Amino acid sequence: VQLQASGGGLVQAGGSLRLSCAASGGTFSNYGTGWFRQSPGKERELVAHIDRAGVSTSYAVSVAGRFAISRDNAKNTVYLQMNSLKPEDTAVYYCAAARATFYDVTQAHNYADWGQGTLVTVSS
Repeated sequence: VQLQASGGGLVQAGGSLRLSCAASGGTFSNYGTGWFRQSPGKERELVAHIDRAGVSTSYAVSVAGRFAISRDNAKNTVYLQMNSLKPEDTAVYYCAAARATFYDVTQAHNYADWGQGTLVTVSS
């Protein structure tokens, strides 16, 4: 499946952004989907994950209560609503799709398909 991430930009601390990840070329409801982020000098880390049906979600501790992941399989799209943004949220955000049924959602190598990334910059 091909993924296209969008919605990044520059926002002040305390502001909000909504990222979108549009999928094509496959049955999107067959894939669990994660949002990862990577900032300079740091490893890529999982931000949020949602299962195929959109029922089960999980979040990194650093974003729990501020970010919300959701999906609309009819539109082949996963969203990441980011509220109360902090400067430390600045990173390139990637969406990724996992083909396996059972996997460690935090491990990037478990995701076969990746979007191109969208830059989020939070100013203080």
